[in-house]
Amino acid sequence: HNVAFVLGNGTSRKNLNLNEIKNRGTIYGCNALYREFEPDYLIAVDTKMVNEIIAAGYHKDHQVWTNPNKGITSKSNVNFFSPHKGWSSGPTALWMACQQPYSQIYIFGFDYQGVEGKFNNVYADTFNYKKSNDAATFFGNWLSQTEKTVKEFKNINFFRVMEPGQFVPDKLQGIPNLQHITYENFEQKFKGSTYTTKNHQKTSI
Repeated sequence: HNVAFVLGNGTSRKNLNLNEIKNRGTIYGCNALYREFEPDYLIAVDTKMVNEIIAAGYHKDHQVWTNPNKGITSKSNVNFFSPHKGWSSGPTALWMACQQPYSQIYIFGFDYQGVEGKFNNVYADTFNYKKSNDAATFFGNWLSQTEKTVKEFKNINFFRVMEPGQFVPDKLQGIPNLQHITYENFEQKFKGSTYTTKNHQKTSI
């Protein structure tokens, strides 16, 4: 595949059918995504989150990537970035995808802004996450890390998939290789294409 999907966990992602994109490209996911779906690569940099993933045994037969941290309970079967960026999980996942020769990278759930000033995450109110009525998380770091990555990899076309009318940060406007598209645009781009599934049967999605 020369297409990658990078999944943040902002609430705009909840309308994405994860199983439908499974055979369309390589999937890079973050943090608690593993609770409901198995991406090709799972990226988590928060120590508590990494330890949850290890406790679940998910790292034993899946690719889990993180930054070196002495608080991590198991070093075996965990992949450590070296050198590491010291970035948040979402932008780190995006940067990791850029190390491969994809021509297109689709970004989901990178919402940045809170929902009406409140914490914006599909896993709000669950273990290791803030409550949905907590104040929105400061997103400045995520934003500058995303901007840096998109500008560095000029040969990759990035598509940030979002809800109509969703917040587009100033820093992510006017970048030649980054487009902000709706889910409808995304579906149209892929409609009628033929994708090869893992067992090499041609299937039309």
